[in-house]
Amino acid sequence: MNKDSLIAAMAEKSGLTRKDCESGLNAFIESISDALAKKEKVTLIGFGTFSVVTRASRTGRNPSTGAPMEIPAKDVPKFSPGTSLKDKVAGK
Repeated sequence: MNKDSLIAAMAEKSGLTRKDCESGLNAFIESISDALAKKEKVTLIGFGTFSVVTRASRTGRNPSTGAPMEIPAKDVPKFSPGTSLKDKVAGK
């Protein structure tokens, strides 16, 4: 499912227009992105938690030369699914 088909599914289930659903989805994505940029945790009970974790620096290899290189630490987004979502995916 891509963003356009998600908007269509939201419109069908909610009875709202596609334009309203697109605005809502864009606001949802932007709000979560802004919170994660501030390193805040976003918890949606039953769905899951979006958070930011710091990936430690490590030594890797240059794929062209095979020479070792240092990969710097960086912050990355993480999603942990909630119990309800896990159960639904598992078919329970």
